Amino acid sequence: MNLAALTRAGNIVLRSTIRVPSRLASQINYVSVNRDDEFENLSWSAMSDQAISYAFVSELCRGAAVSLAHFFKEPATINYPFEKGPLSPRFRGEHALRRYPSGEERCIACKLCEAICPAQAITIEAEERADGSRRTTRYDIDMTKCIYCGFCQEACPVDAIVEGPNFEYSTETHEELLYNKEKLLNNGDKWESEIAANIHADHLYR
Repeated sequence: MNLAALTRAGNIVLRSTIRVPSRLASQINYVSVNRDDEFENLSWSAMSDQAISYAFVSELCRGAAVSLAHFFKEPATINYPFEKGPLSPRFRGEHALRRYPSGEERCIACKLCEAICPAQAITIEAEERADGSRRTTRYDIDMTKCIYCGFCQEACPVDAIVEGPNFEYSTETHEELLYNKEKLLNNGDKWESEIAANIHADHLYR
């Protein structure tokens, strides 16, 4: 027996090929899911007015209110590069070689940073001085290989090689990102105050 023959008067049900046993047909009650009573007493003009009110006026006012509220809020962005956001003391930026307050280089050429670097970006050559101390004659970092893991800074026993707060050092050529010892020492002299403050702020967790 076809389901269409079992529908109650006034209800529309899609035809189906499902067969219902005749003993169950009298027990099935179909309920209309269409909300016909909501609009049956409304005229076309009333329905159109209501649709216009819903679609334009209320939504337009709500959108204008949201826009106006955001207009008076404090902006979420900053005027970069004239304004810059705060950096963590643990920020890992451009590398630098530090000096002691006397001007002597901190690096003792132990090569722990070279050994621990997972990207093999550090190359060190050293020699022994007349007083028996070891100092580097070559300290190169290939910044295009560096993954900024911070292992070199953690491995250094004298805080010689650090990753400073500078993140604005983009270049136009590959050669400019091949740092030698002179470049690294200049970075250390330039950023020493910020580097020392960051190390002091983080010394409890090292």
